[in-house]
Amino acid sequence: MSLGKGTSNTQSSGGERFSSFGFIMAAIGSSVGLGNMWKFPYITGQYGGAAFFLIFIVCLLLIGMPVLLAELSIGRSGRGSASSSFTKVGGGPIWARLGILQVITPFLILSFYVVIAGWTLYYAFAAFSGQLFKQTDFSGQFGSFITGYGALGFQLVALAITGWVVARGISQGIEKFNKILIPGLIILLVILMIRAVTLPGAAEGVAFFLQPDFSKLTAQSALVALGHAFFSLSLGMGILITYGAYVDKRQSLGAASLAVGAGDLIYAFVAGLIIFPTTFSFGIAPDSGPSLVFIALPAAFSAMPLGAIFGGLFFVLLAFAALTSAVSILEVPVTYAMDRWGWTRNKAVVITSVLAFLLGVPAAMSLGMVPELTFGGKAFFDWLDFITSNILLPVCGFIITIFVGYFWKNAGEAAGLSAGWFKVWLFMMRYVAPILVLLVLLHSTGIIKF
Repeated sequence: MSLGKGTSNTQSSGGERFSSFGFIMAAIGSSVGLGNMWKFPYITGQYGGAAFFLIFIVCLLLIGMPVLLAELSIGRSGRGSASSSFTKVGGGPIWARLGILQVITPFLILSFYVVIAGWTLYYAFAAFSGQLFKQTDFSGQFGSFITGYGALGFQLVALAITGWVVARGISQGIEKFNKILIPGLIILLVILMIRAVTLPGAAEGVAFFLQPDFSKLTAQSALVALGHAFFSLSLGMGILITYGAYVDKRQSLGAASLAVGAGDLIYAFVAGLIIFPTTFSFGIAPDSGPSLVFIALPAAFSAMPLGAIFGGLFFVLLAFAALTSAVSILEVPVTYAMDRWGWTRNKAVVITSVLAFLLGVPAAMSLGMVPELTFGGKAFFDWLDFITSNILLPVCGFIITIFVGYFWKNAGEAAGLSAGWFKVWLFMMRYVAPILVLLVLLHSTGIIKF
């Protein structure tokens, strides 16, 4: 694929770079999104608690980390977008075309991700102002908000903040933003964890999360855990290929992969120590689904001393997590537009953000404002989620494993691995990861069932 005049404006010409610490913060920021605080708790509750968490850790280490290293290696070697990097490291035009999926996927995710990010901003404001706890019908309050036009306003605010950060560039925008928000996020996590584990009856929730019952492990729970490992590490979204393009050659990608994986795992661990002690303390079912965060937990906060403060901190935490991930997601299509068409960063940010918002409006409205935006029994929002999470992400992950495992001749050198570790990594990328990712795809689309 021709890069046209865009190559002169990209990072490949010696443009911006992450500092070593800034890159780690940005990469961790991309992984510690809503997935581990919103999705991880309820799927952990649905699939067996500690046993599910244990298999999630195994999937993260054995499959997630090798694919993470592969994406970073492609990005740093290619110094291009999530599409052009494939050709720049020696892949043919077909790989660049397949790489476009790594651009389309995050764009589609961004369109509905900022909808939820807007919810977190509203709930943080509503909790601190006391408005959230003025009534006890939290289900009705949530339904009223997401079916009102105020939700679109908060969605726009979330996207505007995201666009402002990305428009400022790598070092002055994305890096600085994550250097501030990630430490803040850590502080909030610790405060909320201490509050949660000291609640009456919290020990039962801790036991549910940390004492595995292996009789609850099933093939289905294993595939769900693997799928979530991909989602939580931002794999298959082009983010780590894009970020890799801004990484200095002196940065150890192996060490960076370990740091990002550890950050993601610690975040999931602490999130569990916030959610499960709180839910068990107040008699909330841990498998209550997506409503757990926006309906069940506000009820719990309203019943605890200083609940408005802790509830506000919790939703600020969610907002931080949502925005750091949204920034990473937006950067992928922005870098592609700069690389492919030679757009300035500001132009790429504005056009991409406007298009994402226009696609996100019917997604948000399909949740109740305009019930007619439902097809085949699914709201438009749910279709975007299903297509990206269940089809495009595993397909993109499969593409990465096949390219690195069978077609990229200089993969070991690019990854900076010793001969021994390279053999292990290559074995995982050739024979283990593609099979498991393919199983995730077949299971998530309903082709195979357990």
